[in-house]
Amino acid sequence: MDAFAKLVDSLYYLNSNNAKAELLIEYLRTTPDPDRGWAIGAIAGTLSFEFFKRRTVKELIVERVDPVLFDLSYDYVGEMSETVAHLWSSTKGAIAHKEHADKYDPPSLSEVVEAFTSLPKKQVKPYLVELLDRMTPTQRWALLKLGTRGLRIGVSARFLKKILATYASGPDIDIEQIERVWHGVEPPYTDLLAWLEGKADAPDISDKLTFQPVMLAHPIDEETLSSITPDLWQVEWKFDGIRAQLLSNKTGTALFSRNGDDISHSFPDLIAQLESANIHGRFDGELVALQETSHETSHETSHDTSDAIQSPQKRVSAGNINFDSIASFNQLQQRLNKKKPSKKLMQSVPVGLIIYDALHIDDQDLRELQLSTRSEQIEKFVKDIHVNKQLPLYYSTPLDFASYQELTKYKVQASELAKGLIEGIMIKRKDAAYVAGRPKGQWYKLKRDPKLIDAVIMYAQRGHGKRSSFYSDFTFGCWQNEQLLPIGKAYSGFTDEELKKLDTWVRRNTIGRFGPVKEVKKALVFEVAFDAVQVSNRHKSKVALRFPRIHRIRWDKPAKEADQLQTLVDMIDK
Repeated sequence: MDAFAKLVDSLYYLNSNNAKAELLIEYLRTTPDPDRGWAIGAIAGTLSFEFFKRRTVKELIVERVDPVLFDLSYDYVGEMSETVAHLWSSTKGAIAHKEHADKYDPPSLSEVVEAFTSLPKKQVKPYLVELLDRMTPTQRWALLKLGTRGLRIGVSARFLKKILATYASGPDIDIEQIERVWHGVEPPYTDLLAWLEGKADAPDISDKLTFQPVMLAHPIDEETLSSITPDLWQVEWKFDGIRAQLLSNKTGTALFSRNGDDISHSFPDLIAQLESANIHGRFDGELVALQETSHETSHETSHDTSDAIQSPQKRVSAGNINFDSIASFNQLQQRLNKKKPSKKLMQSVPVGLIIYDALHIDDQDLRELQLSTRSEQIEKFVKDIHVNKQLPLYYSTPLDFASYQELTKYKVQASELAKGLIEGIMIKRKDAAYVAGRPKGQWYKLKRDPKLIDAVIMYAQRGHGKRSSFYSDFTFGCWQNEQLLPIGKAYSGFTDEELKKLDTWVRRNTIGRFGPVKEVKKALVFEVAFDAVQVSNRHKSKVALRFPRIHRIRWDKPAKEADQLQTLVDMIDK
């Protein structure tokens, strides 16, 4: 545990990625199994268990120190684990063990994991107290972060995989190979590490229902956009649903979010249809809500348009989805995060998957093939299943274009013709293989312009990790006559320098406090960008924003000149 504590403490304060990589590689070389594997899981955020709740930690500390002292300390430090780690030194048990602290040998990381995962619930608190009494502040901080799964030290899972690829002894093991097995292995990763060190074959995950990291796109700039030509690039609509990966093999069928979360339980109707059809493959696409009867028919339709650009309403052939068939994101949102959706909900909001790409079809691995070849196979696959089975699977048809100026017109159409059902367009190299992550120069996205509104900051809360000392999470609202009603929250869209200014402003303009939340004077305006607005009965304002972020800080604008709520209501896609 001591080695793990020193590792995460050092990583937290390092800014150089090279220095972090050197430190982690040295840890992997000098630390035995299974400690190093548990450390990988803790840093990557792949531990599936929680030793104790944050509530438990707070209960223990306020039993041992003055609650007012804790509140003041927490307010100053801004982070629970660090506050408790230092305050605990002044508690009776810690003082009693202080004289012998230099002789105390803390349990190993694996011993801590084994103890907390095997102890009866009523013994967790006493064991935690014993460890906190004997540990140093650094060890306590690492333990509390580990136990509450709150370890944020500036090392992403993707960066950690790059380090593992560097650590690997075999030249054929790169980050792409690690990505392909990552979600099929679990902490403490003994089989993964043995493979990386050349002591074993790659872990076999062929019979598992596991996620494979998806390929992502970069935003495109004007210079790159001007170089796009139809001989090298393929263009598709970017639908406004949720990115999803569908896997169906001899083990079963599963649906994953773009982050790898299994969301099959929210869409049992789709899973049941696909399992009964006995199709096999791994497909990357957009999960969308459908109109109630849209998935039952597949007739060719077309709509005239005066614009030379291809209309988004045009259906080319069976299996190519019609925009009239898609329901709004607001409908889809009713299905998200439902552990057990009702039969009525599944009937009123059916779903379908618009396939963007395929990693496998049947037993064929398509990832190394060119996109143009994969697209042909996807179209044939979807057409074939629509002939006999009428499944809610569709393919994304490439759009015609002759020049890059027409791509900008598609972006305009995304806002004007699609009624909020698409976010923009995807621009993909025809010769691109399917690579996990965000490879340069392969996939681009050109999104429709965001909607903007001026709102007034109402409340502020501290952030997490390296932002834990700054007020960086903001609630903002719009006017309804003379009253401000909250419409959303945002914690991105500003620079580090602007963050410092905002933090200072919050501290100087606080007028009330509700636990960790500060109420501020209604005096500062944010220009807020968002993708869509929809009706929401969960909020007092009766509206909810999709992907809100701070577009600009309007230091110059009086709060009374911020927008009225009705302005926002008028933006709702009808």
